[in-house]
Amino acid sequence: MTQHRSAFGKLVLSTFLFTLPLNAAFAQEAGAVAERLKTVLATQNMTLGWSSATGDASEIVLEGATITVAGEGKAFPIGKLTLTGVADDNGGYKIATISTEPYSVTQDGATVDISPLTFGNVKLPAEGSTDPLASLLMYETAALDNLSVKVGDKQAFQMTNFTAEVTPPVDGKAMSFTGGAEKFSADLSLVEDPQSKAAIDALGYQNISGNLQLAGTWQPTDGRMTLSQYNIAVDNAGAFGMTFDLGGYTLDFIKSVQDLQKTMAAQPQGADSSAQGLAMLGLMQQLTFHGATIRFDDASITNKVLEYLGKQQGMTAKDIANQAKAIVPFMMMELNNPELTQQVTTAVTAFLDNPKSLEIAAKPGSPVPFALLAANGMANPKDLPKTLGLSVTANQ
Repeated sequence: MTQHRSAFGKLVLSTFLFTLPLNAAFAQEAGAVAERLKTVLATQNMTLGWSSATGDASEIVLEGATITVAGEGKAFPIGKLTLTGVADDNGGYKIATISTEPYSVTQDGATVDISPLTFGNVKLPAEGSTDPLASLLMYETAALDNLSVKVGDKQAFQMTNFTAEVTPPVDGKAMSFTGGAEKFSADLSLVEDPQSKAAIDALGYQNISGNLQLAGTWQPTDGRMTLSQYNIAVDNAGAFGMTFDLGGYTLDFIKSVQDLQKTMAAQPQGADSSAQGLAMLGLMQQLTFHGATIRFDDASITNKVLEYLGKQQGMTAKDIANQAKAIVPFMMMELNNPELTQQVTTAVTAFLDNPKSLEIAAKPGSPVPFALLAANGMANPKDLPKTLGLSVTANQ
């Protein structure tokens, strides 16, 4: 019996001694991954902190994690940050998922609840990597199930099922991204301003709901950035959409902006920042403007607004619409652009007679440097619509 006990004791001791270096290696690996994540985030002016890093390749947990954004003195508490499926990638790391834990905070009578935020297929390039995107935290998916804001016991705002998908730039192709929120809702009856509340009640929009959709591309090599879709739709009201297309948004441009942000963040509060402001204007001149649109698609709100304004003034909705049509040409006279005045007048008239859509588009014949736009805007603002190739259309 004594021999058995001795043998068992030696087995337990040897197992314990064997696992000591293994556990130490896991802890060291967890710390290395955390440090690499911290380094990558630092290039984006964010400081990651944590109280402990434990686990192995299957799951690494950073306890007491915080994020501090440059210029913000206070760290934002994340709590527990979990990394799963960590694998070596040529000296860097591939991570299957990085996820936060649920977050909740109550302040001034409002409670914000955020479900776990999860990033999928995250890539952390090796230190000194020649990958031009090594300074950016690249991921392929992002998901947030729920974001809730309550005032007292009332649901003021809620967004559900926000997702994003990113296709990294490979073989010279541009990066593409899509995303959106399946649904958002808001209780506008909580608005306290008397005039706004009266308008909301009259229009019947005490509670609204809708969705958000976005999509675009980015080519790091030449900095061509295109937002092909950014659409916020409100049920039984309308949808607001915008697009833009610009060039020069290169990695060098991004780094210059980040460096300038660090400089501004390091300045004492109240210090003169005019030099940094001029520097930012200088950076903006590296960009070129290719085009942009702003569009509104009506879903009944226009006629409701006309009727509301008519009641306020003892008139009909049609009278209000006719007044607006008559005012537009006089408002456009300042630009001294007869062609654009005619376009706007025609578009507004068509829209008010039959509200479907109204779109403002800027499509220059060739890309316009932001430096030229700034110069024209200051020296001869009346020529800016021509430079931009501005047009206004309705119901198209």
